[in-house]
Amino acid sequence: MLIEFSVTNYRSIKGTQSFSMSASKGDELKGTNTFSLEYPNKLELLSSAAIYGPNAAGKSNFLRAMATMSDIVAFSASNHQEADRFDIEPFKLDPVSLDEPSEFEIVFIADGVRYQYGFSATKTKIHDEWLMAYPKGRTQRWFSRVWDVSSNSYKWDLGNALTGDKNIWMKATRDDALFLSTAIQLNSAQLKPIYDWFQLKLRFTNVSGWSDDYSAGLCTSEKKLEILNFLKAADIDIDDILVKKEKFDPSSLPESMPEHVRELISKNMKDKDVFDIKTQHKNVNGELIPFEFEDESDGTRKLFSFSGPWLHSLKKGNVLLIDELHDNLHPKLVHFLVKLFHSRTTNPNNAQLIFTTHETSILTQDIFRRDQIWFCDKLEDKATIIYPLSSFSPKKGRENLEISYLSGRYGALPFIGDLEVL
Repeated sequence: MLIEFSVTNYRSIKGTQSFSMSASKGDELKGTNTFSLEYPNKLELLSSAAIYGPNAAGKSNFLRAMATMSDIVAFSASNHQEADRFDIEPFKLDPVSLDEPSEFEIVFIADGVRYQYGFSATKTKIHDEWLMAYPKGRTQRWFSRVWDVSSNSYKWDLGNALTGDKNIWMKATRDDALFLSTAIQLNSAQLKPIYDWFQLKLRFTNVSGWSDDYSAGLCTSEKKLEILNFLKAADIDIDDILVKKEKFDPSSLPESMPEHVRELISKNMKDKDVFDIKTQHKNVNGELIPFEFEDESDGTRKLFSFSGPWLHSLKKGNVLLIDELHDNLHPKLVHFLVKLFHSRTTNPNNAQLIFTTHETSILTQDIFRRDQIWFCDKLEDKATIIYPLSSFSPKKGRENLEISYLSGRYGALPFIGDLEVL
Protein backbone atom coordinates (compact mmCIF):
# COMPACT_ATOMS: atom_id res chain seq x y z
CA MET A 1 0.00 0.00 0.00
CA LEU A 2 1.17 3.50 -0.82
CA ILE A 3 1.39 5.99 2.04
CA GLU A 4 3.28 8.93 0.57
CA PHE A 5 5.34 9.99 -2.44
CA SER A 6 7.60 13.03 -2.84
CA VAL A 7 9.58 14.34 -5.80
CA THR A 8 11.96 17.27 -6.30
CA ASN A 9 13.43 18.85 -9.43
CA TYR A 10 11.83 16.61 -12.03
CA ARG A 11 10.58 17.99 -15.34
CA SER A 12 8.02 20.74 -14.50
CA ILE A 13 8.42 20.08 -10.76
CA LYS A 14 11.00 22.31 -9.08
CA GLY A 15 10.54 22.37 -5.32
CA THR A 16 9.62 19.26 -3.34
CA GLN A 17 6.03 18.19 -3.96
CA SER A 18 4.47 15.59 -1.66
CA PHE A 19 1.34 13.49 -2.10
CA SER A 20 -0.28 11.44 0.66
CA MET A 21 -2.73 8.54 0.76
CA SER A 22 -3.13 8.80 4.55
CA ALA A 23 -6.73 9.38 5.60
CA SER A 24 -7.56 12.37 7.78
CA LYS A 25 -9.64 12.09 10.94
CA GLY A 26 -12.92 12.73 9.11
CA ASP A 27 -15.42 9.88 9.32
CA GLU A 28 -17.21 10.45 6.00
CA LEU A 29 -17.40 7.41 3.70
CA LYS A 30 -15.12 5.61 6.12
CA GLY A 31 -16.59 2.18 5.48
CA THR A 32 -15.94 2.34 1.74
CA ASN A 33 -13.29 4.90 0.80
CA THR A 34 -10.72 4.08 3.49
CA PHE A 35 -9.22 0.95 5.02
CA SER A 36 -7.46 0.33 8.31
CA LEU A 37 -4.25 -1.58 8.94
CA GLU A 38 -3.40 -2.90 12.37
CA TYR A 39 0.19 -2.05 11.72
CA PRO A 40 1.64 -1.94 14.71
CA ASN A 41 0.10 1.47 15.27
CA LYS A 42 -3.27 1.68 13.54
CA LEU A 43 -2.97 3.22 10.08
CA GLU A 44 -5.87 4.56 8.01
CA LEU A 45 -5.30 4.82 4.25
CA LEU A 46 -7.36 5.99 1.28
CA SER A 47 -8.61 3.64 -1.42
CA SER A 48 -8.41 6.28 -4.14
CA ALA A 49 -7.36 9.83 -4.95
CA ALA A 50 -8.20 12.14 -7.85
CA ILE A 51 -5.92 14.90 -9.13
CA TYR A 52 -7.47 17.89 -10.95
CA GLY A 53 -5.78 20.73 -12.79
CA PRO A 54 -5.48 22.54 -16.12
CA ASN A 55 -3.66 21.13 -19.13
CA ALA A 56 0.13 21.51 -18.94
CA ALA A 57 0.06 22.06 -15.17
CA GLY A 58 2.18 18.96 -14.52
CA LYS A 59 -0.33 16.26 -13.51
CA SER A 60 1.18 13.77 -15.94
CA ASN A 61 4.69 14.66 -14.80
CA PHE A 62 3.77 13.88 -11.21
CA LEU A 63 2.58 10.39 -12.11
CA ARG A 64 5.51 10.00 -14.48
CA ALA A 65 7.89 10.75 -11.62
CA MET A 66 6.66 7.70 -9.73
CA ALA A 67 6.89 5.58 -12.87
CA THR A 68 10.44 6.82 -13.46
CA MET A 69 11.41 5.88 -9.92
CA SER A 70 9.98 2.40 -10.44
CA ASP A 71 11.84 1.98 -13.76
CA ILE A 72 15.16 2.97 -12.23
CA VAL A 73 14.65 0.42 -9.45
CA ALA A 74 13.93 -2.22 -12.10
CA PHE A 75 16.71 -1.53 -14.58
CA SER A 76 19.54 0.45 -12.97
CA ALA A 77 21.61 -2.64 -12.18
CA SER A 78 21.56 -3.82 -15.81
CA ASN A 79 24.77 -3.61 -17.80
CA HIS A 80 23.50 -1.39 -20.62
CA GLN A 81 26.11 1.24 -21.32
CA GLU A 82 23.95 4.14 -22.48
CA ALA A 83 24.93 7.79 -22.56
CA ASP A 84 21.74 8.73 -20.72
CA ARG A 85 21.02 5.90 -18.33
CA PHE A 86 17.94 7.32 -16.66
CA ASP A 87 14.83 9.07 -17.98
CA ILE A 88 15.44 12.08 -15.76
CA GLU A 89 14.97 15.70 -16.76
CA PRO A 90 15.52 18.42 -14.14
CA PHE A 91 13.48 21.63 -14.01
CA LYS A 92 14.84 23.54 -17.02
CA LEU A 93 13.59 27.06 -16.28
CA ASP A 94 16.03 27.70 -13.44
CA PRO A 95 19.81 27.50 -14.10
CA VAL A 96 20.39 26.34 -10.53
CA SER A 97 17.99 23.41 -10.90
CA LEU A 98 19.70 22.29 -14.11
CA ASP A 99 22.83 21.40 -12.15
CA GLU A 100 21.00 19.58 -9.37
CA PRO A 101 19.88 15.92 -9.29
CA SER A 102 16.23 14.89 -9.22
CA GLU A 103 15.06 13.32 -5.97
CA PHE A 104 12.40 10.67 -5.35
CA GLU A 105 11.14 9.26 -2.06
CA ILE A 106 8.31 6.85 -1.37
CA VAL A 107 6.74 5.48 1.82
CA PHE A 108 4.82 2.22 1.49
CA ILE A 109 3.90 -1.04 3.17
CA ALA A 110 5.06 -4.39 1.82
CA ASP A 111 4.46 -7.71 3.56
CA GLY A 112 3.26 -5.92 6.68
CA VAL A 113 6.36 -3.72 7.06
CA ARG A 114 6.53 0.01 6.47
CA TYR A 115 9.46 1.25 4.35
CA GLN A 116 10.82 4.69 3.45
CA TYR A 117 13.02 4.51 0.36
CA GLY A 118 14.49 7.18 -1.84
CA PHE A 119 17.35 8.34 -4.02
CA SER A 120 18.58 11.34 -5.97
CA ALA A 121 20.04 11.01 -9.45
CA THR A 122 20.98 12.69 -12.68
CA LYS A 123 20.78 11.03 -16.09
CA THR A 124 24.00 9.13 -15.50
CA LYS A 125 24.65 8.95 -11.77
CA ILE A 126 23.06 8.05 -8.45
CA HIS A 127 23.97 10.79 -5.95
CA ASP A 128 22.25 9.60 -2.78
CA GLU A 129 20.24 6.54 -1.75
CA TRP A 130 18.61 5.57 1.51
CA LEU A 131 16.27 2.99 3.02
CA MET A 132 14.60 2.93 6.41
CA ALA A 133 12.34 0.18 7.68
CA TYR A 134 9.84 0.21 10.54
CA PRO A 135 9.31 -3.38 11.64
CA LYS A 136 7.06 -3.38 14.72
CA GLY A 137 6.93 0.41 14.40
CA ARG A 138 10.59 0.97 15.31
CA THR A 139 12.92 2.88 12.99
CA GLN A 140 15.81 0.96 11.45
CA ARG A 141 18.21 2.55 8.97
CA TRP A 142 19.10 -0.33 6.67
CA PHE A 143 21.47 1.58 4.41
CA SER A 144 22.41 4.96 3.01
CA ARG A 145 25.04 6.35 0.70
CA VAL A 146 25.90 9.95 -0.07
CA TRP A 147 28.20 11.16 -2.83
CA ASP A 148 31.10 13.11 -1.34
CA VAL A 149 32.53 15.57 -3.86
CA SER A 150 35.77 16.16 -1.95
CA SER A 151 36.75 12.48 -1.97
CA ASN A 152 35.03 11.68 -5.26
CA SER A 153 33.40 8.65 -3.63
CA TYR A 154 30.38 7.58 -1.62
CA LYS A 155 30.09 7.69 2.13
CA TRP A 156 28.27 4.52 3.12
CA ASP A 157 26.27 3.57 6.18
CA LEU A 158 25.21 -0.08 6.16
CA GLY A 159 23.06 -0.55 9.24
CA ASN A 160 23.27 -3.55 11.55
CA ALA A 161 19.65 -4.42 10.75
CA LEU A 162 20.58 -5.16 7.12
CA THR A 163 21.81 -8.74 6.82
CA GLY A 164 23.56 -10.66 4.08
CA ASP A 165 26.70 -10.02 2.00
CA LYS A 166 26.24 -6.26 2.19
CA ASN A 167 29.92 -5.40 1.77
CA ILE A 168 30.02 -7.42 -1.44
CA TRP A 169 26.85 -5.68 -2.63
CA MET A 170 28.35 -2.30 -1.78
CA LYS A 171 31.53 -2.98 -3.80
CA ALA A 172 29.47 -4.27 -6.74
CA THR A 173 27.25 -1.18 -6.88
CA ARG A 174 28.21 1.13 -9.74
CA ASP A 175 27.81 4.91 -9.68
CA ASP A 176 25.00 4.54 -12.21
CA ALA A 177 23.15 1.78 -10.33
CA LEU A 178 21.05 1.56 -7.19
CA PHE A 179 22.36 -0.42 -4.25
CA LEU A 180 18.86 -1.87 -3.85
CA SER A 181 18.80 -3.20 -7.43
CA THR A 182 22.38 -4.49 -7.23
CA ALA A 183 21.74 -6.33 -3.97
CA ILE A 184 18.66 -7.98 -5.48
CA GLN A 185 20.72 -9.21 -8.44
CA LEU A 186 23.12 -10.69 -5.87
CA ASN A 187 20.29 -12.51 -4.08
CA SER A 188 19.41 -10.33 -1.11
CA ALA A 189 16.36 -12.01 0.40
CA GLN A 190 15.82 -9.23 2.93
CA LEU A 191 15.50 -6.50 0.28
CA LYS A 192 13.36 -8.55 -2.08
CA PRO A 193 9.96 -7.42 -0.67
CA ILE A 194 10.91 -3.81 -1.41
CA TYR A 195 12.02 -4.58 -4.97
CA ASP A 196 8.97 -6.78 -5.57
CA TRP A 197 6.62 -4.04 -4.40
CA PHE A 198 7.89 -1.77 -7.17
CA GLN A 199 7.74 -4.56 -9.75
CA LEU A 200 4.50 -6.28 -8.80
CA LYS A 201 2.34 -3.75 -7.00
CA LEU A 202 2.84 -0.45 -8.86
CA ARG A 203 0.92 -0.32 -12.14
CA PHE A 204 0.89 2.64 -14.53
CA THR A 205 -0.79 3.68 -17.74
CA ASN A 206 -0.91 6.91 -19.71
CA VAL A 207 -3.76 8.56 -21.63
CA SER A 208 -3.75 5.87 -24.33
CA GLY A 209 -4.36 3.18 -21.70
CA TRP A 210 -3.14 -0.39 -21.95
CA SER A 211 -2.96 -2.52 -25.04
CA ASP A 212 -5.73 -5.07 -25.55
CA ASP A 213 -3.37 -8.01 -25.12
CA TYR A 214 -3.76 -8.67 -21.39
CA SER A 215 -7.56 -8.60 -21.45
CA ALA A 216 -7.59 -10.59 -24.71
CA GLY A 217 -5.32 -13.21 -23.17
CA LEU A 218 -7.75 -13.64 -20.27
CA CYS A 219 -10.52 -14.23 -22.80
CA THR A 220 -8.72 -17.37 -24.01
CA SER A 221 -9.14 -18.89 -20.53
CA GLU A 222 -11.84 -19.42 -17.92
CA LYS A 223 -11.35 -15.75 -16.97
CA LYS A 224 -13.42 -14.66 -19.98
CA LEU A 225 -16.58 -14.67 -17.91
CA GLU A 226 -15.02 -12.13 -15.53
CA ILE A 227 -14.24 -9.83 -18.47
CA LEU A 228 -17.79 -10.16 -19.82
CA ASN A 229 -19.28 -9.50 -16.39
CA PHE A 230 -17.09 -6.41 -16.05
CA LEU A 231 -18.31 -5.06 -19.41
CA LYS A 232 -21.95 -5.89 -18.69
CA ALA A 233 -21.75 -4.15 -15.31
CA ALA A 234 -20.54 -1.07 -17.21
CA ASP A 235 -23.55 -1.37 -19.54
CA ILE A 236 -21.41 -2.35 -22.53
CA ASP A 237 -23.72 -4.32 -24.81
CA ILE A 238 -21.44 -7.20 -25.78
CA ASP A 239 -22.86 -10.72 -25.53
CA ASP A 240 -19.65 -12.64 -26.17
CA ILE A 241 -16.00 -12.17 -27.12
CA LEU A 242 -14.08 -14.47 -29.45
CA VAL A 243 -10.29 -14.32 -29.24
CA LYS A 244 -7.89 -16.25 -31.43
CA LYS A 245 -4.26 -16.39 -30.29
CA GLU A 246 -1.48 -17.09 -32.75
CA LYS A 247 2.21 -16.34 -33.26
CA PHE A 248 3.08 -13.16 -35.09
CA ASP A 249 3.42 -13.68 -38.84
CA PRO A 250 5.57 -11.08 -40.67
CA SER A 251 3.66 -11.80 -43.88
CA SER A 252 0.56 -10.25 -42.27
CA LEU A 253 2.15 -6.79 -42.49
CA PRO A 254 0.95 -4.63 -45.40
CA GLU A 255 3.13 -4.79 -48.51
CA SER A 256 2.98 -1.01 -48.74
CA MET A 257 4.82 -0.68 -45.42
CA PRO A 258 8.43 0.57 -45.80
CA GLU A 259 10.94 -2.26 -45.66
CA HIS A 260 12.92 -0.89 -42.69
CA VAL A 261 9.68 -0.55 -40.70
CA ARG A 262 8.68 -4.12 -41.58
CA GLU A 263 12.07 -5.38 -40.43
CA LEU A 264 11.88 -3.49 -37.14
CA ILE A 265 8.36 -4.73 -36.35
CA SER A 266 9.25 -8.27 -37.35
CA LYS A 267 12.28 -8.21 -35.05
CA ASN A 268 10.35 -6.81 -32.07
CA MET A 269 7.41 -9.16 -32.55
CA LYS A 270 9.36 -12.35 -33.22
CA ASP A 271 7.85 -15.34 -31.36
CA LYS A 272 5.27 -13.10 -29.67
CA ASP A 273 1.56 -13.86 -29.48
CA VAL A 274 -0.95 -11.69 -31.32
CA PHE A 275 -4.68 -11.70 -30.74
CA ASP A 276 -7.52 -11.51 -33.21
CA ILE A 277 -10.51 -10.14 -31.27
CA LYS A 278 -14.12 -10.27 -32.35
CA THR A 279 -17.16 -9.21 -30.36
CA GLN A 280 -20.58 -10.79 -30.69
CA HIS A 281 -23.96 -9.08 -30.42
CA LYS A 282 -27.40 -10.69 -30.52
CA ASN A 283 -29.65 -9.68 -33.39
CA VAL A 284 -33.44 -9.32 -33.20
CA ASN A 285 -33.78 -13.10 -33.47
CA GLY A 286 -31.39 -13.74 -30.59
CA GLU A 287 -28.60 -14.98 -32.88
CA LEU A 288 -24.98 -14.04 -32.15
CA ILE A 289 -23.50 -11.84 -34.89
CA PRO A 290 -19.71 -11.29 -34.96
CA PHE A 291 -18.19 -7.80 -35.25
CA GLU A 292 -14.62 -6.75 -35.82
CA PHE A 293 -13.18 -5.27 -32.62
CA GLU A 294 -12.15 -2.14 -34.54
CA ASP A 295 -15.84 -1.48 -35.25
CA GLU A 296 -16.55 -0.94 -31.55
CA SER A 297 -16.46 2.58 -30.13
CA ASP A 298 -13.27 4.07 -28.69
CA GLY A 299 -14.84 3.99 -25.22
CA THR A 300 -15.78 0.31 -25.52
CA ARG A 301 -12.30 -0.65 -26.68
CA LYS A 302 -10.69 1.37 -23.90
CA LEU A 303 -12.92 -0.22 -21.28
CA PHE A 304 -12.06 -3.68 -22.65
CA SER A 305 -8.34 -2.90 -22.41
CA PHE A 306 -8.90 -1.69 -18.83
CA SER A 307 -10.93 -4.70 -17.77
CA GLY A 308 -8.12 -7.22 -17.32
CA PRO A 309 -5.61 -4.95 -15.53
CA TRP A 310 -8.42 -3.43 -13.43
CA LEU A 311 -9.69 -6.80 -12.20
CA HIS A 312 -6.14 -8.04 -11.63
CA SER A 313 -5.23 -4.96 -9.57
CA LEU A 314 -8.36 -5.29 -7.44
CA LYS A 315 -7.61 -8.94 -6.82
CA LYS A 316 -3.91 -8.47 -6.02
CA GLY A 317 -4.15 -5.23 -4.03
CA ASN A 318 -2.08 -3.19 -6.49
CA VAL A 319 -1.53 0.56 -6.60
CA LEU A 320 -2.96 1.70 -9.93
CA LEU A 321 -1.93 5.07 -11.42
CA ILE A 322 -3.96 6.30 -14.39
CA ASP A 323 -3.43 9.49 -16.38
CA GLU A 324 -6.65 11.16 -17.63
CA LEU A 325 -9.00 8.38 -16.64
CA HIS A 326 -11.93 10.21 -18.22
CA ASP A 327 -10.51 10.08 -21.77
CA ASN A 328 -13.11 8.51 -24.14
CA LEU A 329 -15.27 7.45 -21.19
CA HIS A 330 -18.71 8.66 -20.15
CA PRO A 331 -18.77 10.26 -16.66
CA LYS A 332 -20.89 7.34 -15.42
CA LEU A 333 -18.20 4.90 -16.55
CA VAL A 334 -15.54 6.90 -14.72
CA HIS A 335 -17.68 6.66 -11.60
CA PHE A 336 -18.13 2.92 -12.20
CA LEU A 337 -14.37 2.35 -12.38
CA VAL A 338 -13.69 4.42 -9.25
CA LYS A 339 -16.54 2.80 -7.33
CA LEU A 340 -14.92 -0.64 -7.73
CA PHE A 341 -12.13 0.60 -5.46
CA HIS A 342 -14.69 1.86 -2.92
CA SER A 343 -16.25 -1.52 -2.24
CA ARG A 344 -15.11 -4.22 0.16
CA THR A 345 -16.73 -6.76 -2.18
CA THR A 346 -14.83 -5.77 -5.33
CA ASN A 347 -11.72 -4.51 -3.50
CA PRO A 348 -11.07 -7.04 -0.74
CA ASN A 349 -7.27 -6.64 -0.71
CA ASN A 350 -7.01 -2.85 -0.31
CA ALA A 351 -5.97 -1.91 -3.84
CA GLN A 352 -5.50 1.82 -4.39
CA LEU A 353 -6.37 4.00 -7.38
CA ILE A 354 -4.67 7.32 -8.15
CA PHE A 355 -5.76 9.15 -11.28
CA THR A 356 -5.74 12.50 -13.00
CA THR A 357 -8.91 13.79 -14.63
CA HIS A 358 -10.85 16.78 -15.91
CA GLU A 359 -14.18 15.06 -15.19
CA THR A 360 -15.83 17.30 -12.60
CA SER A 361 -19.21 15.53 -12.41
CA ILE A 362 -17.67 13.05 -9.96
CA LEU A 363 -16.23 15.85 -7.84
CA THR A 364 -18.83 15.43 -5.12
CA GLN A 365 -18.82 14.54 -1.44
CA ASP A 366 -21.15 11.63 -2.22
CA ILE A 367 -18.31 9.94 -4.14
CA PHE A 368 -15.12 11.24 -2.50
CA ARG A 369 -13.97 12.26 0.92
CA ARG A 370 -12.42 15.70 1.11
CA ASP A 371 -8.93 14.22 1.66
CA GLN A 372 -9.17 12.22 -1.59
CA ILE A 373 -9.12 15.30 -3.84
CA TRP A 374 -5.88 16.95 -4.96
CA PHE A 375 -5.10 19.82 -7.29
CA CYS A 376 -2.16 20.53 -9.58
CA ASP A 377 -1.21 24.02 -10.73
CA LYS A 378 1.77 26.15 -11.74
CA LEU A 379 3.43 29.03 -9.92
CA GLU A 380 4.65 32.25 -11.53
CA ASP A 381 8.01 30.63 -12.27
CA LYS A 382 6.07 27.89 -14.17
CA ALA A 383 6.93 25.25 -11.59
CA THR A 384 4.32 22.59 -10.76
CA ILE A 385 2.74 22.46 -7.32
CA ILE A 386 0.36 19.84 -5.97
CA TYR A 387 -1.90 20.44 -2.98
CA PRO A 388 -4.93 18.82 -1.28
CA LEU A 389 -8.51 20.06 -1.20
CA SER A 390 -8.37 19.70 2.59
CA SER A 391 -6.11 22.77 2.77
CA PHE A 392 -9.23 24.86 1.92
CA SER A 393 -11.32 23.33 4.74
CA PRO A 394 -14.46 22.78 2.63
CA LYS A 395 -17.60 22.29 4.69
CA LYS A 396 -18.30 18.63 5.31
CA GLY A 397 -21.33 17.37 3.40
CA ARG A 398 -22.45 20.88 2.47
CA GLU A 399 -20.03 22.47 0.03
CA ASN A 400 -20.61 21.73 -3.65
CA LEU A 401 -17.08 20.80 -4.65
CA GLU A 402 -17.69 20.89 -8.41
CA ILE A 403 -19.17 24.40 -8.36
CA SER A 404 -16.50 25.67 -5.97
CA TYR A 405 -13.72 24.26 -8.15
CA LEU A 406 -15.12 25.58 -11.44
CA SER A 407 -15.69 29.00 -9.86
CA GLY A 408 -12.00 29.20 -8.97
CA ARG A 409 -12.13 28.73 -5.19
CA TYR A 410 -9.42 26.06 -5.23
CA GLY A 411 -7.30 27.36 -8.12
CA ALA A 412 -5.91 24.82 -10.61
CA LEU A 413 -8.03 26.17 -13.48
CA PRO A 414 -6.91 27.37 -16.93
CA PHE A 415 -7.01 31.12 -17.46
CA ILE A 416 -8.86 31.62 -20.73
CA GLY A 417 -8.25 34.90 -22.57
CA ASP A 418 -9.58 36.51 -25.71
CA LEU A 419 -8.07 35.58 -29.05
CA GLU A 420 -6.40 38.55 -30.67
CA VAL A 421 -7.23 38.62 -34.35
CA LEU A 422 -4.28 39.88 -36.38
